[in-house]
Amino acid sequence: MVEIPDIALFDVVMMKKEHPCSKRSRYFQIMRVGADIKIKCLGCGKVMMLSRDTFNHKLKKVVSHSEKEVPTGTV
Repeated sequence: MVEIPDIALFDVVMMKKEHPCSKRSRYFQIMRVGADIKIKCLGCGKVMMLSRDTFNHKLKKVVSHSEKEVPTGTV
């Protein structure tokens, strides 16, 4: 059985692959949780939406839990 990660709004997560932006960041912040997951690259600020299945497959680990939005370019 596949373990479903416990994620919440504004959590910072590490993905298996880097985002192909100039910063090459692997860190993203959760912007929306539901049937789809909206994440923001902490390197360049680009926002993208993934299905929950795709997100769970590409997720490596939850780095931190946060109560507010993390500024872009801090990781």
